[in-house]
Amino acid sequence: MVPVAVLPAAAILLGIGYMIDPVAWGGNSAIAALLIQAGGAIINKMPILFAVGVAFGMSKDKNGSAALTGLVGFLVITTLLSPASVSQIMKVPLDKVSIGFSKIDNQFIGILVGVIASALYNKFSGVELHKALSFFSGKRLVPIIMSFVMIIVAFILMFVWPTIYDGLVTFGEYISKLGPTGAGIYGFLNRLLIPVGLHHALNSVFWFDVAGINDIPKFLGGAQSIANGTAIKGVTGMYQAGFFPIMMFGLLGAAAAFVKTARPENKEKIKSIMIAAGFATFLTGVTEPLEFAFMFVAPGLYLIHCILTGISLFIAASMHWIAGFGFSAGLIDLILSSRNPLAVKWFMLIVQGVVFFFLYYFIFTFAILKFNLKTPGREIDEENTNGGTKKKITTNDELAAELLPLLGGADNLVVIDNCITRLRLEVKDNSLVQDDKIKKLVSGVLKPGKNSVQIIVGTQVEFVAEALKRLANK
Repeated sequence: MVPVAVLPAAAILLGIGYMIDPVAWGGNSAIAALLIQAGGAIINKMPILFAVGVAFGMSKDKNGSAALTGLVGFLVITTLLSPASVSQIMKVPLDKVSIGFSKIDNQFIGILVGVIASALYNKFSGVELHKALSFFSGKRLVPIIMSFVMIIVAFILMFVWPTIYDGLVTFGEYISKLGPTGAGIYGFLNRLLIPVGLHHALNSVFWFDVAGINDIPKFLGGAQSIANGTAIKGVTGMYQAGFFPIMMFGLLGAAAAFVKTARPENKEKIKSIMIAAGFATFLTGVTEPLEFAFMFVAPGLYLIHCILTGISLFIAASMHWIAGFGFSAGLIDLILSSRNPLAVKWFMLIVQGVVFFFLYYFIFTFAILKFNLKTPGREIDEENTNGGTKKKITTNDELAAELLPLLGGADNLVVIDNCITRLRLEVKDNSLVQDDKIKKLVSGVLKPGKNSVQIIVGTQVEFVAEALKRLANK
């Protein structure tokens, strides 16, 4: 999520630039041209941002050496896998080299490099060499190791990458040929993969330049994308537009249904939780705090949410109502994209959103009451029925202090990290993690691996993670 966090900067620069000069897109305004070119500089360098950002974000202590390692790895692998290098190394004519190598400078490779760089940094950054080589010990050693590892990875990819690329292109082309239906299928799968966090892998195929679709950069490119023929007005952005009605309105309808159906004694508490989660999804498009509130306690409702998301993308794509985003489909990005030359009847997404608000509200309310689903607020509060009261958490430090013993204490924590909404922890013993008590403090708990724990906190997660590190002395 570190490189993804840079995208709002590009969206703001491009959005303001297009607002200043919506006709000539910088041709009539030096300031607009400056902003548009600056935003384009970020969008056009996304692969290297992923390599550096993922390496830094996944390193155990967020050290700059990890970022440098990612940069070194990206430069080595993209050079070795360039068409000219592959032609020379493999002893084949340049025109016989797979076209996939001309697209090697992409986000998939950037993410791969970043993951490898962070793993090497976490393993070797503490290595101490012989005194004669002590200058290259520790953090200085990792970029050196990375350069050699990338030679091996590049050699493997010389044989594997053409197959991977052809498969991605085939999948992307198949979906894209389905037009609005393909957009709907993508929207459904995007939400379906949220619980396991694999939606980012799917997004890279449609949003970035892995299979040639590259929907986000093409949309944000606006005038430049139109000028170079890579974007089509009314089509480019179709894998983004349908998310706005869901994230800004649909999930608010779900939140309203949860408040409506909550037990009387829980109504005020659930209302405060849903207002906070709803505000996040409406303004910024961060949906996890709200989605994790019901995806496991009512998986049938979550499946309905996935289906409605697919329908929303299908409708927006069919009607050619187009808007895009640099971060996610919230109000901020909708406003910024409204003056983009590729935006088409973006205001109709608001109308569509209002319809989806009522769809979510009535469908969710009916299903909850009909099947007596234990959605937020409908569970019996055992502490309250026994005369006890829950401690009210008001600060991030307090939340961290409450979570630490429920995670088995400081000795049970190996790694404390976070993404945009989740604490990502490695623990020695998963059985010491008290899921039920943690769920009374936060939106949800996941255990994706034997020693892995993810806690859904919300957008303030970075501050909770820092507080937890201080308490655990990690």
